[in-house]
Amino acid sequence: MREHLKFYIDGQWVDPAEQWTLNVENPATEETVGRIALGSATDVDRAVKAARNAFASWSQTSREDRLAVLGRIVEEYKARFDDLAAVITEEMGAPTFLAQRAQAPIGLGHLGAAIEALKTFRFEDDRGPTRIVKEAIGVCGFITPWNWPMNQIVCKVAPAIATGCTMVLKPSEVAPFSAQIFAEIMHAAGVPAGVFNMVYGDGPEVGAAIAAHPDIDLVSFTGSTRAGIEVARAAAPTVKRVAQELGGKSPNIVLDDEALAEGVARGVATIMTNSGQSCNAPTRMLVPRARMDEAVAAARNAVAEITVGDPQGKAKLGPVVNKTQFDKIQGLIQAGIDEGATLVSGGLGRPEGLDKGYYVQPTVFADVTNDMTIAREEIFGPVLAILAYDSVEQAIEIGNDSEYGLAAFVQGADLEKARQVASKLRAGQVSINGGGGDMNAPFGGYKMSGNGREWGEYGFHEFLETKAILGYEPKPAG
Repeated sequence: MREHLKFYIDGQWVDPAEQWTLNVENPATEETVGRIALGSATDVDRAVKAARNAFASWSQTSREDRLAVLGRIVEEYKARFDDLAAVITEEMGAPTFLAQRAQAPIGLGHLGAAIEALKTFRFEDDRGPTRIVKEAIGVCGFITPWNWPMNQIVCKVAPAIATGCTMVLKPSEVAPFSAQIFAEIMHAAGVPAGVFNMVYGDGPEVGAAIAAHPDIDLVSFTGSTRAGIEVARAAAPTVKRVAQELGGKSPNIVLDDEALAEGVARGVATIMTNSGQSCNAPTRMLVPRARMDEAVAAARNAVAEITVGDPQGKAKLGPVVNKTQFDKIQGLIQAGIDEGATLVSGGLGRPEGLDKGYYVQPTVFADVTNDMTIAREEIFGPVLAILAYDSVEQAIEIGNDSEYGLAAFVQGADLEKARQVASKLRAGQVSINGGGGDMNAPFGGYKMSGNGREWGEYGFHEFLETKAILGYEPKPAG
């Protein structure tokens, strides 16, 4: 049983202001596997003061100093890699292979990308007599979710460290154990006291306190659009910068050519990864109407290859994170049935043979129209909606007909045609034929999928203010 009843503030593990705790559940077994302390606005205030005090000196450190700290974090992260992978499987149900090959490694990827960007990043630029300076924005508040815990923590922390910011992190209370190990990594790496602080808690209490705190200069939030709106409202009175990576309902346009079956299979595999719990998952697949039957057969065959079960075994798909998510997904599957979509695979209830754990059947619907609930709402589970199109132009129109714009996908043998389609999709990131894995590519969305960008050099800009120093160079005499 894990017990994490202290917060990391000002370089120390400290008791919370009040003793409130929350049990943490293993979604594969539905058993309590630990508990954490829940913080309050008082704890947030203490952490913010530590971060504010540390900012004066940390913001003035050299590039070399910050590179050295990031390098030490990398070494400590590597030393705790297996611990991180194991605990991610325990807390949110990621299969062991996924935790080892993706969930844990992506944190190292963001650290490496930040290090490489920092080596050459231009913080100063002279333009005639004026010097343009990029300097640390100040104290940052981070509110992160449970679905890719190391990705969403490190893609904020690494650029903040690199640019000279200090920070207060509120990790997800649903899957907090990996954040605990990350805080231990930061301590072991010798990150100066107050630069990194962590307070456990829920959104209405700790998240709201971070968003509203007058001494936080930037709040960076990853999560649902609904919660992101509340964060922005809480932040508005203090006019702080708000960066948000929110929900998605990403289209996946499969072009009418000889690679259709391959593209459908790739799309199924992509959405089912992490039990569909990815904000950029390609949940709306658009296929040529005349080839719907062929696409359905390819999707059915792809789903048949997916095994569901114990994440510590050989299953490809583990559970979703908790009962709340399970019930939400079941409700949306029922909506698909009620609204007349054709159920191709999966459906309601757990997979056969699994009577415990929040396991969802890999589910595919065909004959979906874009006004159906399953085509409009983010399901955040292993559920695919297949829609028909009559022309590529119509496919693009349907793809863009969403309040979201986080990601989009194009599959096709004709690369130039796929590129043309990609150029017309209103999304922050478009993947062609499975292209991905670029840690330096900006990540973020259009429309209600958020604002700002993360990852690599593009992530640095969220943490910087721009200052113009006029008269830096005197005018020539005469």
